[in-house]
Amino acid sequence: MTELGNRLKEARLAKGLSLEDLQSITKIQKRYLIGIEEGNYSSMPGNFYVRAFVKQYAEALQLNPEEIFETYKNEIPATHNDDLPEKLSRVKTRKTVTEGSSKIFDIIPKVLIGVFIIGAAGLLYYFFVNNVGDKANEQINKENEPVKFLRSENLDKADETEKEDTKENDDTKVNQDEKNDEQKTVEEEPVVEAPKQELTAVQNSGKNSTYDLKNADKFVVKLVSTGQTWVNVKNSAGQSKFQGLLSTTGTQSTEVDLTGDTKAVIVVGRTVDTEIYVNDQKLEFAIPPADVVQQNITIQYVPKNE
Repeated sequence: MTELGNRLKEARLAKGLSLEDLQSITKIQKRYLIGIEEGNYSSMPGNFYVRAFVKQYAEALQLNPEEIFETYKNEIPATHNDDLPEKLSRVKTRKTVTEGSSKIFDIIPKVLIGVFIIGAAGLLYYFFVNNVGDKANEQINKENEPVKFLRSENLDKADETEKEDTKENDDTKVNQDEKNDEQKTVEEEPVVEAPKQELTAVQNSGKNSTYDLKNADKFVVKLVSTGQTWVNVKNSAGQSKFQGLLSTTGTQSTEVDLTGDTKAVIVVGRTVDTEIYVNDQKLEFAIPPADVVQQNITIQYVPKNE
């Protein structure tokens, strides 16, 4: 290892940088960085690259490149020997460019002649197509004139016949529409929609609430448990039509037909777990279930014909 390589390596290690880190900073391949630290410049492309790599290495470690070159000038190779090949290379390049340009100038006249020939051929084709095509169209038009005249007469007659037929059809359609309108006027009668069922809370006090059921053809009560509840359904005579426990793990719902009665009394042990439907319409509790868990609900049924 040379003195230059040893100094650069110590500076790199003092900053905590690995060769991989330095390679990322300088964009110099790792093998060239190792060559600089070991003083092995034979693996590098030339003396110019040796000096350039040493300068980048020093700058990456915040060292003064000029001071490095002056201190270790005996270790760093000079670049005088690289100047001559570079000049020769430039002369050769210019000569090559001149020869290439000469070939291009030889080709240009040939290209222009080819373009001229193609343009002349295109113009001849254009004039030929226009002149010959116009004459052919004139001849065809002359031959078709009698046919067009006859066809025009036939079309006029057909139009007149079609107009007469259309007028007759329109008159017939108007008469038929008038008859249909008269028939609809006689047959149509006003349609009166049947009033919708009404289930209205009319009174509530404590745990008792009362509802009126109107505009209903039937009186069917359905109770559904969403958890576990005890219910008792009585008719207007006070007879129990259903009494028992409803739960999601056992019997979850029951349905009682009270169409022949005028009143139903429903005792619910746990309203928070109970849903009541009257003719498939859900009953909204007048007393919030969270406030009063056990409730007595009376539904007064007014038959539709009364």
